Amino acid sequence: MSRILIACEYSGTVRRAFTARGFDAWSCDLLPAEDGSNRHYRGDVREILGDGWDMLIVAHPPCTRLCNSGVRWLTAPPPGRTRDEMWAELEEGADLFSTLWNAPVPRVACENPVMHRHAKERIINFRPAAQSVQPWQYGDWETKRTCLWLRGLPSLVPTYATLDEARAALRLEREAKPLARVHRMKPGQDRAKERSRFFPGIAAAMAEQWGGVLDVRVAA
Repeated sequence: MSRILIACEYSGTVRRAFTARGFDAWSCDLLPAEDGSNRHYRGDVREILGDGWDMLIVAHPPCTRLCNSGVRWLTAPPPGRTRDEMWAELEEGADLFSTLWNAPVPRVACENPVMHRHAKERIINFRPAAQSVQPWQYGDWETKRTCLWLRGLPSLVPTYATLDEARAALRLEREAKPLARVHRMKPGQDRAKERSRFFPGIAAAMAEQWGGVLDVRVAA
């Protein structure tokens, strides 16, 4: 049975999508599993990367200092923070992404927003993202551009190619626009945690399409 590790996930969304298809899937995060599952490692994912996984999916690595939308903080830190702290956090985030991207696993998918050049320069064997996806393309009526870096895996095929197609399938008014829940989330203690929550529709597509790749190779 193929073994799949879902890194940087506390919600269990991607893990459950794969276990529902019969895979030996495990999540890992510094936080405990939100659903109380015993198929969850609580700790640093780097400690278990060499444990014989067939696929690694990085659901949401820390990206605050890597994403293009926050590059301004590297030169003009927010109140109470220093420039040195911002650059140190960039180094930490880039090091984690680099370690996961280059993990000793044959099939890897890393999720992250659009990166700025300083992040790209620090990631070993960096290459452009294979694709970007939107939640509404997979049945979750929200907008949040997500880039996928893929190694040994094909690009995901969207369930709905256009907004009109998604609206019709979800039985929404033609004027309806995808929700910007993540972008409009109010500040609070759990904001970062909630912003990292993965989308069930994309998780289901991963399990169906990438799980199919594993099914074929195992059968062969």
